Amino acid sequence: MKTFLTFIFVFGLIVLVHEFGHFIFAKRGGILVREFSIGMGPKLFYHRHNGTTYTIRLLPIGGYVRMAGEGEDEGELSPGMHLSLVVDETGVVTKINPTKKIQLPNSIPVELIAYDLEDELFIKGYENGDESEEKVFPVSHDATIIEEDGIETQIAPRDVQFQSASLGRRMMTNFAGPLNNFILAAVLFILVAFMQGGKYVEDPSNAIGGIIQNSVADKAGIKPGDKIVQVNSNETPKFSDISAEISSNAGKKVSLVLENDKGEKRTVEVVPEKSEQNPNVGMIGIQMSSKFTPLSFFGKIKYGIIQMAANSLTIFKALGDLITGFSINKLGGPVMIFKLSESVSKSGIIAILSFTAMLSVNLGIMNLIPLPGLDGGKLVLNLFEGVRGKPLSQEKEVMITMAGVVILVVLMVAVTWNDIQRFFIQ
Repeated sequence: MKTFLTFIFVFGLIVLVHEFGHFIFAKRGGILVREFSIGMGPKLFYHRHNGTTYTIRLLPIGGYVRMAGEGEDEGELSPGMHLSLVVDETGVVTKINPTKKIQLPNSIPVELIAYDLEDELFIKGYENGDESEEKVFPVSHDATIIEEDGIETQIAPRDVQFQSASLGRRMMTNFAGPLNNFILAAVLFILVAFMQGGKYVEDPSNAIGGIIQNSVADKAGIKPGDKIVQVNSNETPKFSDISAEISSNAGKKVSLVLENDKGEKRTVEVVPEKSEQNPNVGMIGIQMSSKFTPLSFFGKIKYGIIQMAANSLTIFKALGDLITGFSINKLGGPVMIFKLSESVSKSGIIAILSFTAMLSVNLGIMNLIPLPGLDGGKLVLNLFEGVRGKPLSQEKEVMITMAGVVILVVLMVAVTWNDIQRFFIQ
């Protein structure tokens, strides 16, 4: 249960913050946000405020934002269907109900003939089943429509749709999700600094700072303070040299030359175990030596920003490595996040917050990859529009986006299956 709650907190927070970024900038840019959802799946509760329907849904994993005109329309309406309309004292429609599940008091039953809820804002139909007269009902710009699941959302006239906003506002709305992830990461790292009161400065030498209990190193009798001066006859003056030699010998016997604080040397042989996250990476359970340094108030803030930037650089390097030598084993999905949450949940709140910050940076950068369907792909289309002077046709943009979504779905399925094999089958 603790692992599950950690996973929900970590994954849910970074996705919600991401979507909240889109929401805030869309609202500021005059784009109608029809729904802001916390969670996924069937609705539990909803409340409308200032044109947006806020929903809480059953599955507490992330959330989403529905912006007017971005794949959203009143496609549930079709000629011949029966509606009930609520009108004001001037005869203007303020609420549209196409579902039979909900009965609206004082509403007008209408058989739909035609409608336009984007430009001309009208509904044409037969009132009370009287087919002798077609009646046209003007629709309010801020009218609402009841959806199949009972949620009431605002219609989306063209002037408040995503594509009606200026290019700059649309670009900022697309970029705002990843931007919020970077801000969240910095805030969490700053919070960690305040909770710790300082930071640990890593010692890049070959001295061992800690040994994980019951690990390969612990069973081999390696102690904190020992120095690993050689691995398989290769000199290792830095901890990075040790890590590189051990990680490349997963499941293979390696010889370590150790030196204690008295200058005495001894040789031990170990077999690095395979990492749970990547079977191709070996590990023996040693930790880099570090020294705790207290930080001032502004030092803690600086530390959080630097940590966010450092994690960003690490992820960019990993992406470069992925491009030059693609392997699905270098990728991880929700299953891997769950497994990592399992170990992090045992390490306390500071470890959980640090893990959340790192994943938030990861999500922000991954969303900026210029692949259709991701925020980065949308930004590329925005830039193309800026250079070209006009946007792609909606049909072409939908085709490009759908192609990107298909690629993402196939990749996610492959990564998830690979993670299942990695953690539960092998």
